[in-house]
Amino acid sequence: MSAESLHASATELLTDWEPATRADHSLREAILAFLGAAPRGCLREFAPGHITASAIVLSHDRRDILLTLHPRVGRWIQLGGHCEPEDKTVQDAALREATEESGIPDLLLTSGLYGAQAHPITCSLGVPTRHLDLLFEIVAPPGAVPIRSAESTDLRWWPIDGLPPGADVLLPVRGQM
Repeated sequence: MSAESLHASATELLTDWEPATRADHSLREAILAFLGAAPRGCLREFAPGHITASAIVLSHDRRDILLTLHPRVGRWIQLGGHCEPEDKTVQDAALREATEESGIPDLLLTSGLYGAQAHPITCSLGVPTRHLDLLFEIVAPPGAVPIRSAESTDLRWWPIDGLPPGADVLLPVRGQM
């Protein structure tokens, strides 16, 4: 990985993304402006904020979503995390994070960027920062059984129309799924 390849992939994804709402359009423009001023903005050590990669892991029939009960956040959220040295693109980071955190092999990245979110957070480095989260849809193979990693308090499938209270998940629009 290089900071440059991750930066280029994030910029390309955001430039090609066509947000459905004004709020998403504004967020896209804000993240692009951030990247324009922050060549190392995809790296976790960039304290003012950094790009993170999220995986919306769906069952093969797209009826269920895999969520993690995040120990630091204290809510059910999608899988995902920081870009790492082996990631060439933000998509690579999302797929790697989904595989590591779910224990499910043969996950399939099905689309490009479909959403973005911004979250204030104190990272594991102990510094308050902001995650600029890029979201990708990933589909699990039939019969996939998740295995909880050390990064999660709990991990389970939830019906898309029955998410747990307080879940903080931006689902793909039904027509996109």
